Order: sequence, then C-alpha cells, then structure tokens
Amino acid sequence: MNRRQFISLGGLGGYSLMVRAEGAISDPAVRGQDRPPEPRPPSVTPAGSAAAVAAEPHMAWVDLDCDVFVAGGGMAGVCAAVAAARHGARVVLVQDRSRLGGNASSEVKMHIVGADGHNARPGWREGGLIEEFRLDDAVHNPHRSWELWDLLLYDKVKREPNIRLLLDNTLFAAATAAGRLEHVLVRCDKTEHLYRVRAPLFLDCTGDSRLALEAGAEFRQGREARLEFNETLALEQADRQTLGSSILFTARDYGRPIPFHSPPWARKITKDQLRFRPVSSWEYGYWWIEWGGQLDTIRDNEQIRFALLSIVLGVWDYIKNSGDHPSSANWGMDWLGMIPGKRESRRILGDHILTQTDLAGQNGDAADAVAIGGWPLDDHPPSGFDVSEQPPFRSIKLPDVYNIPLRSLYSRNINNLMMAGRNLSATHVALSSARVMATCSVMGQAAGTAAALCARKNLLPRQLAQNPALLEELQQTLLRDDQTIKNRKNNDPLDLARRATVTASAEFESGKAENVINGFVRDLPGQWTNRWAAPVEPPGAWLELAWATPQRLRHIQLTFDTGFQRELTLSASDSVSAKIIRRPQPETVRDYEITCQDTTGAAVRLVRVEGNYQRLRRHDFPPVETAAVRIQVTATNGSDTARIYEVRCYG
Repeated sequence: MNRRQFISLGGLGGYSLMVRAEGAISDPAVRGQDRPPEPRPPSVTPAGSAAAVAAEPHMAWVDLDCDVFVAGGGMAGVCAAVAAARHGARVVLVQDRSRLGGNASSEVKMHIVGADGHNARPGWREGGLIEEFRLDDAVHNPHRSWELWDLLLYDKVKREPNIRLLLDNTLFAAATAAGRLEHVLVRCDKTEHLYRVRAPLFLDCTGDSRLALEAGAEFRQGREARLEFNETLALEQADRQTLGSSILFTARDYGRPIPFHSPPWARKITKDQLRFRPVSSWEYGYWWIEWGGQLDTIRDNEQIRFALLSIVLGVWDYIKNSGDHPSSANWGMDWLGMIPGKRESRRILGDHILTQTDLAGQNGDAADAVAIGGWPLDDHPPSGFDVSEQPPFRSIKLPDVYNIPLRSLYSRNINNLMMAGRNLSATHVALSSARVMATCSVMGQAAGTAAALCARKNLLPRQLAQNPALLEELQQTLLRDDQTIKNRKNNDPLDLARRATVTASAEFESGKAENVINGFVRDLPGQWTNRWAAPVEPPGAWLELAWATPQRLRHIQLTFDTGFQRELTLSASDSVSAKIIRRPQPETVRDYEITCQDTTGAAVRLVRVEGNYQRLRRHDFPPVETAAVRIQVTATNGSDTARIYEVRCYG
C-alpha cells in the first residue's frame, strides 16, 4: 500500500465530516476546562477506515477537535499557541522534537534577537509574551542553562489548560476541500499513535511550511528578481538559492591542557579561509559556519548537516592545533549541535508579500499592522563558508522599526490557514530581517490572537483583515497584551483609566503622572514622555487615579519599566551575556499595593505584591465601587525611582 492509498483510506479522500474511525480513541482532554463539551458527530465509520486501521495494526488512532491547530513548536508556534489559549481557544500544538523552542532550544542554542538589533536600536526590545519569557528566564536561570530554557517553554505551554501538547509528533498529511483545511494527520512512532485533528483555524509555524505543503497552499522558495518588487537589494535574475544553515558549539576552560584530534572527514581549514571570519573567542561557536543555501535546505538537510559538522570540527582543529591560538590549550569543546539551525526554506504566500520597500517605510503604514520587526536587512551568501573570499554577511540598518501586517500572516489560497515565523509571506530580502526569533515570536503572538478571535466569531482571517471594526478590536487586544505595534496606542473604550484624573506623591518633570494614561508603553533612550517616575522614599511613592463619580472596578492592569534600553536574551556568548542583567531588572517595581476607598469611606486593599519582576501584571479582585484607586510603590529591584508606564482599569 503506497502513501496516497493509505491517506485515502484514512478518511482524507474527499470525506468532509470528521468521524471516529473503527478502534479510534475519542480524547476529551483537548477541550478547555472552562467550556462545556461540544456535540460530536455520530460514530459513523467512513468507507475504508477499517482498512486504514488494518494498515497500521500497531498504532492507536485518536480523534481530536480543537479551535486552533498549531504545527511547529519553535518560538513562533509556542507564542501562537499560548496567545490563542489565553484568549479562550482550545489549542492542539504539535512539535516534531522532544522539546520546544526550535533554533532557540538546547538542540541548536541560537540566542533570540529582534527589533533592537543586538542593542543597535535600543528601546525597541519586544514586549508581550517574549518579554514575559525572557524576564522569567533572567530571574530563574541566572547561570544560563539552555536546558532550563527548554523547561521554561514547556512549563509555559503546560500551564495553559486549553493547550494539548503533542511532542515527538510529525504532521504528515492534510485534507482540504473548496480551499479550506478540514483536518490533518499527525503521527508519533514513539508512542504508536496516529492523530486526526479537526479545527476551524490552522497555523503553520513549522518554518519549512510543511502544513502549507500538505494543504496545497501557494508558496515560494529562493530569491526574487530585482524588478518583481522593485527591491534594490534583490538579484538581477531570480534563483532558487536561500540563506544557509549553521551548526554551533560551546567550549570551556578546563584548567589543564585538553587535546583535540579531528576525525579524518573534518575539513582542513587555513588561515586564509578565515580572513573575513575572525576567531577571537571560542566559548560559543560561530554563526558564520554557514552552508547549504545553494542546495535545498529541506530535502538536502542530511548533506548540509555533514558539511557543517566537517567545517565546525575543522575550525576547532585550526584553533587547537594550528599554533595561531596558543591560549586555547586548556579549552575543550563540551557541546556540539547536531541539528542545523535553519534560516530559510519555503515562504507561504499571503494577501500581502512583505518587501524591502515595506520595511524601509516607503509604502505607508499598513492598516492591519499587528507586530513589529527591526533587525537589519541581513543577507548572507548561500554557499556560506565556501565563499571565503567574501564577507559572511551584508547588513543594512533600516531607518526605523516596521510593522508586519496581518495579511502577511495568512494564506491567500487556503482560507483558514495562517502562518507565523520565517515562513511568513515575504520576499527573500524582507525575510533577511524578519526571520530572527524575537520577530518570529511577536508574529506568533499576533497570529495566535487573531486565530482565537476568528474562532470565537466564526470568521476567516481574510474577513478579519477586511473588517475595520474587528481589526481595531484585534489591535487593541494585542496592545492590551503588551504587543508593540508601531504608531498604535491604547484606545480601548472599556479602559476606565482613560477617563481618570491622575496625580502622584511626586513626579519628575519629564516623568509626569498623567503619562500612564496616554496610551503608549515604551520610551526610547533619553525620553521620559510615556511613563511616570518619582523617587522611592519612605513610605514609598504613590500614583492615584480618580473619577468624578464612583466606578465599578474588578480588574487593574499595570505595565512597569523592565529596561527596554538593554538587550535581554539567553546566550552562550560571554561577550553578549556581559551586557545582560540575569536577575530582576533594576528599574522594575518589586513591591507594591493597590488600595481604594469604598462608598462608605472605608479603606480597601485590593492587591498586595512582593517580589515582582515582570513588566505586565494583571490583578482581578471582587467588584468594588470607588472614586479613586492608589498604587503605592514601596520598593524596586534596585533603582531609587518608581516607574510605571501604564495603568488600566476595567469593570
């Protein structure tokens, strides 16, 4: 029986109603705990399903229903799944590895960078979920363990009751009808399960666009011709080549001589080959050990792995044994990646293809903006290390951060397929900036939030993008979740704080109390126009919001300063890590309480917090009628100044 026959017998041959195959397991665990079970279709056996089960007699079939299916557990997929789940969607997240994080995991160890460009554009560090994760990691993983970062991501996903996580599972087929995905097939040979998953919305966060490939979505590979999108950095003629892949390593000083003998298949590296690739430290390998963009980075991955390993070991042999680096004598390699960190493969085509001119701000501001990018246009020669006579990259700083539109995050021909990460709808030139993982993370948060909204309102992504009122709802939801969208601010009509008068115990001339309701939640270096700041002196600094008439409150949201002017990432590089504070950020408010007076004049403590280190804090409490609330800051994590960017109040 060939693959096509097996898929047909599995119910993918035009059968549109999801039903349980004979012997299948109906798994209710995927359903959110806060929702009653939805009615399932009757237990009807589709034609041929008995034969399909017989074709895999040792596999258990499982049917899953969800609101949002996410393929791929890298940073884009994790953020998409968590965002969708926190907005009430029932999510199935499938990852083909035993851990989450993709290129950011301990299997590859690439540190996450984004719009601030290794602090070349200070102040533009991403907010939202990726900031939450980074802050947790800085506090709980000060010793820079990559395995603890893996665990953090696993914990974030497992804490969400609306997410069903399937690790070590591979998506291998999809069923479509009339331009719409109906269900997918996923298999786990480790546990001998075959899953059939049905959902109204699907997200491809695989990087390689595997779900899009199976669904028949339009995509492209390679580099566009210059005239196709009027991109000055594009080639004269299009080709199929891409950015290459890299394998990293780590090493440490053992305090005694550590010999190294390279295998016979390692490359012999010469000093001349390294003239554009400087070797100045060796605790963390080199991104410029890159290769394979001249091949197919998907189908030729095994050949690419071998070539990269041969180069890595050749470079390490040169460091250890050439005599040019005698200070490496006590250093030994203690980890070597076995999975190529991929930069580019397939890109799914959406209603909008992001281009160089979009990133340069030449086409105006997209009305459907949902996330930001800002990493430079950073192209590499496809053959990477083999082109030793050329620099390993060409980096061009953009004039400003840019917005990514929703139209670049859904397929133009598969109506309920969305995407996030390096498979977004973009040209090769635009991808050279948008591919970095913090940008992939905020795309994931945007796509997951949009998918949850579509599922709740029974919409397709294109319908959302074309409806100004719903698009505004999406953008305001993202802003409330601390997602940055350039030139957008809090206009939430439900936020009662926007109608309050704000006073404080004290304020700096450039850090006025009223800034906390101006709608913006970041300042660039040297600016103090969007946050309140006051000295923390006993008994502390306070900020008060008052209304002309009592308001009914049950929820308050605070956004604190977490030092966006600095880089914050997990890196094995000592030089990168030297600039990073791996503990609570000193500017952040640590201890505070929120109080009010009820209608009888009695003082009511609503919230008391000690030990905070997060930027975004949300507090629910029993409803209270009050004309004023006060936030009393008693301590920070090191600064002598209390700083708050935003206060939101909801009834």
